[in-house]
Amino acid sequence: MRETGGPMAIDLVIFDCDGVLIDSEIISAQMLIDELAGLGVRIDLAYVARHFLGRSYPTVMATIRKEFGLDLPPAFEDQYRTRLMAAFAAGLTIMPHVQQTLDSLTLPYCVATSSSPMRAQKSLEMVGLAHLTGARLFTATMVAHGKPAPDLFLLCAERHGVAPANCLVIEDSLNGVRAARAAGMPVWRFIGGSHLRGRALDEPEGARPDGHFDTFAGFYDIHPDLKGMR
Repeated sequence: MRETGGPMAIDLVIFDCDGVLIDSEIISAQMLIDELAGLGVRIDLAYVARHFLGRSYPTVMATIRKEFGLDLPPAFEDQYRTRLMAAFAAGLTIMPHVQQTLDSLTLPYCVATSSSPMRAQKSLEMVGLAHLTGARLFTATMVAHGKPAPDLFLLCAERHGVAPANCLVIEDSLNGVRAARAAGMPVWRFIGGSHLRGRALDEPEGARPDGHFDTFAGFYDIHPDLKGMR
């Protein structure tokens, strides 16, 4: 864990969902790899992390079309989503210590995700985080441009009546960090998910967070005053 930023006045915490609150990215990445392999497209986990992490499904499909010249069959999306939700039901878990962190957080907080509303809602419900759905859940379908554009984070700030500079974003993907940077918000990168654990961090200019942490047990260690803010 390390800190690169100074003191912050935070009025809203914005959590990404996949790879932050829930350990889902490794499951969805492997599912996508397997489904595309059936169509003759060969990619690996490194490719998924580089190109797809933090992006919406339409963006992923547009990339596949551009890079491999493949128009996916109409039934692909529904089949992929159905199989993915079945895999989630069998093995999706909440990140360790997330529930305790949320229980002790006195600031307003919400979720901003590139996942579809249905996937996000069902995923959160599966791991006991149903209270993060409804008005607390913001998805890429609510804005014109998803991450790495700042639109989704700015919408969260607007709906809560909070200045962007007073929002703290918790992200795992470089695209999420870029979106927070573009929104003018401080951002911490969570690197404790299965898809990042043990991997070298590649953080180019424009995608460098203010801090890192690898367990929610240490969420407040970067900025201890955060726990007591109201």
